[in-house]
Amino acid sequence: KMVDPTLAEMGKNLNEAMKMLEDNQRKVEEENEKKYARKDIPGPLQGSGQDMVSILQLVQNLMHGEEEEETSQSYRLQNVGEQGHMALLGHSLAAYISVLDRERLRKLTTRILSDTTLWLCRLFRYENGSAYYHEDDREGLLKICRLVIHSRYEDYTLEGFNVLYTKQPVIYISSAARTGLGQALCNQLGLPLSCMCRVPCNTMFGSQHQMDVALLDRLIKDDVEFGKLPLLLVANAGTPGAGHTDKLGRLKELCEQHKMWLHVEGVNLATLALGYVSSSVLAATKCDSMTLTLGSWLGLPAVPAVTLYRHEDPSLSLAAGLTSSQPVEKLRALPLWLSLQYLGHDGIVERIKHASQLSQRLLENLKNLDFIKTSVEDELSSPVVVFKFFQEYSNRDQTSHAAQASTIQHPIISNEGHIYDTFNQWLGEQLAQLVPASGVDVVELEDEGTCVRFSPLLTSAVLGTEIQDIDQLVDCLKIKIPVLTSTLQLREEFEQEVRRTVGLLYIEDLGWPGLGVVRYNYHNDGKNDDKQEKELEKINTELLKKLNELESDLTFSLGPEFGGQKNCVYIGMVTEDLDVSELVETIAATGREIEENSRLLENMTEVVRKGIQEAQLQLQKANEERLLEEGLLRQIPVVGSVLNWFSPFQASPKGRTFNLTAGSLESTESMYVSKAQGTGSTPPPTPTSSVAKQRLPGQKAFKRSLRSSDGFSETSSISHCDDLDKLDQRPPNLSPGQEQGPLEMERAEEQKEGAQAQTDTEDIDSDKSPPDCTEAEDQASQR
Repeated sequence: KMVDPTLAEMGKNLNEAMKMLEDNQRKVEEENEKKYARKDIPGPLQGSGQDMVSILQLVQNLMHGEEEEETSQSYRLQNVGEQGHMALLGHSLAAYISVLDRERLRKLTTRILSDTTLWLCRLFRYENGSAYYHEDDREGLLKICRLVIHSRYEDYTLEGFNVLYTKQPVIYISSAARTGLGQALCNQLGLPLSCMCRVPCNTMFGSQHQMDVALLDRLIKDDVEFGKLPLLLVANAGTPGAGHTDKLGRLKELCEQHKMWLHVEGVNLATLALGYVSSSVLAATKCDSMTLTLGSWLGLPAVPAVTLYRHEDPSLSLAAGLTSSQPVEKLRALPLWLSLQYLGHDGIVERIKHASQLSQRLLENLKNLDFIKTSVEDELSSPVVVFKFFQEYSNRDQTSHAAQASTIQHPIISNEGHIYDTFNQWLGEQLAQLVPASGVDVVELEDEGTCVRFSPLLTSAVLGTEIQDIDQLVDCLKIKIPVLTSTLQLREEFEQEVRRTVGLLYIEDLGWPGLGVVRYNYHNDGKNDDKQEKELEKINTELLKKLNELESDLTFSLGPEFGGQKNCVYIGMVTEDLDVSELVETIAATGREIEENSRLLENMTEVVRKGIQEAQLQLQKANEERLLEEGLLRQIPVVGSVLNWFSPFQASPKGRTFNLTAGSLESTESMYVSKAQGTGSTPPPTPTSSVAKQRLPGQKAFKRSLRSSDGFSETSSISHCDDLDKLDQRPPNLSPGQEQGPLEMERAEEQKEGAQAQTDTEDIDSDKSPPDCTEAEDQASQR
């Protein structure tokens, strides 16, 4: 067919135009994509990705960057040995094995799960048990609760929570259990908090950290009478705080009587792997379920906790979530499967036995220390040692206590518990900082208060604690005990000295581990509260600075960052050779000195302002007098210059000087007569501390000089120093044994003043010289 050339040309041009439009549209879209990538995509994800080296370097910087910046905080990495490498390898293998085909994965996971469960049941004497592996150590107890609910409520699967309404379930836990355990269970199970019953511990017989079995029996019977269903009891084989074990045998009998489930948890369950096991812990093998935390016991990182249980119905276990049909979830046991094979039976027993030996070593050393009170369940096999600093009140102030026996409560005794809690908190923090490999921490117990805990089953395998670390811990404790006793004994003396001293205010802060807290009171002169608060803050801040500049072993600070009193000086721990009276007098004298300097500065500011106004008036008056003396013609520019050339005008320069001490304006005529300027009043001397005590060479401030002589007391030494000062100020014509009466003192003073005046006159005459005209003219022109 013939095509019209015009149409063909038009079609060609149309194709080219459409191609150009499409190319432009494509360029616009590419530019928009680039803009979108720069603005909305995070930096690490932009582009085609990063190499492995860069990613690992980023991980390393995230792990160690903060450690280099915060050098003040001691940071200790977990001691990851070869057994730890096996656990870490297990996580990588689990990810790799999960990509296998389904049949091979099922066989492999079944073998790993069955082997690990069998090994754990044999190691910890729990026959015919099943195992549930979980990351959160509370998750196993949560699944057990669901299993018991399914078992006791037959229609729970169909009707759900409606069956719980007719007969409310009750879960019993000890008051010594982990904090928040009951609330966490109720939240996860969807139960009200009324379903949780806290059982108190013994108050009269037995350990104060064991569950009261008789009271538990009474609580269960009361709940049954009210139509409730006792469901489960959570017992402890090693309480989280003190490490005590409940009476598991009696509790098991009570649970069988009321058809309850008994679950046991605690660090003492680790001793089931040893050859010798105490009867109280061995009773845990008869319980219905137990939770084992092998990661901390054996030093295995990122291995799951294990809950061993006995139940005959697999369908209920599946409904409760204790078993799973997913092969991938069964791979949780792989890190533990590898680690147990690597350690073997001997390696597992050795690590648990080593932790028990560390506890026994520390307990034996603590028995030989004074002022240390221990709280252990069994001195022969207790894996947890809890101790605290405690000084009997009768040893410190038996007389004062007897005098106050008729009162309801002695004020010192009422505050004694708070003070000991504060001191033991400080002791635990110091020991953890000085010996970080020991793993000691601070715990709050219901009856004992604040204590220091050593639980090597939780820390020794991770930190690599050895016997020498325990010996170092004991050595540090021997150093800290005298400091604690001295500070505790001197606290009351410090309080009395501060209350007797004018200008100081004692601040009662039972949460401060130290000698005490003091504040310098600013004398209010009718100022408002805001200004007075600023002045108080300024004086006490300057006082703290001055005290820290002294050469002493004491620590002065502003107190804790949170919860402390404002505008106070906090004094830390002290030793027995502290001179409390000198310390308090120095604080008061330094505060008065700062206050006087502050007042002097305020007064000087006002005087200077008034002096400037007066100087301006006098200078204006002097200018007017000069105009009258020179005449009107000398003020005309050209005429004045000619007149001054023919007849110079001689005018004496009259300057003014401002005396800061006297606060007045004075004439400078004396400056042109003589260079000596000794006519002004002498500024007052700078206030200094009146308690400057003569110290021996090398002796620091606030230290009592320990003398061997029994008849030479501190008071006599101070009086002797005063006598030496008076002897040096005695007139030369007075014998040492002669008394100086009032008349002799007056004559000696007159002789002294006359000699001083004669010396000043000779100095002025020797300094007289003709006035320097050039210097005088320069000074006159400046004024």
